[in-house]
Amino acid sequence: MEINIVVITGAGSGLGASLAKKYSEQGCHVCLLGRTRAKLERTAALLNGGYSMYEVDVAVKKDVARVIQSIEKEVGPIDLFVNNAGTGAFALAEQIDEQAIHHMIDSNLKGTIFCTQEVLPFMKKRNRGLIVNVISTAGKEGKVTESVYCASKFGVRGFTESLALELKDTPIRVLAAYMGGMRTEFWDGIFTEERTKGLMDPDDVADIIIESIKPRNLLAVPEVVITNKK
Repeated sequence: MEINIVVITGAGSGLGASLAKKYSEQGCHVCLLGRTRAKLERTAALLNGGYSMYEVDVAVKKDVARVIQSIEKEVGPIDLFVNNAGTGAFALAEQIDEQAIHHMIDSNLKGTIFCTQEVLPFMKKRNRGLIVNVISTAGKEGKVTESVYCASKFGVRGFTESLALELKDTPIRVLAAYMGGMRTEFWDGIFTEERTKGLMDPDDVADIIIESIKPRNLLAVPEVVITNKK
């Protein structure tokens, strides 16, 4: 299917910004969603074509509904929705504070569910659409100091696999993207600059995701796993 309108959550930096730039270069209208307007404006400055910006916290269902309805009404039908927004707090299981736990479950898991719930009826009505859930390899295996982050991502994995089964007899497609650490602001204050040097470039990850959702005869890619070289 032809992709004209792309919506990306967490578009203010990292992989979200990389995807936005690449889809803009392809002539798509890109809708940038995020909590911080200054970050969205920074991404917007990189784009070559049409774009829209929407400040939204994906963990707040009524705000998600308002934004997606506005996009459908003011911009047009959403062809591709990328659930990319997420957050992480890392420590031993007993040391992760309550607020951080709520924040990860609300943003990573509930945010993905709420966004999907709002965009899916529009896609079903048109009988077309693509949903990409950016999950992380933390949704594939447990990791030290990442217990709650992994719990949230395992939740997204279960939601995504179930969603794909619900949609298997429709033209609407779902891609689960599992990737390791990328060289982004996500790790600011967590990893040293020396450690982040060995992480993946989000532009490379964006290229792989874009290639994975291109329509191809007689095959489909339900998930892609992208890891750092050991």
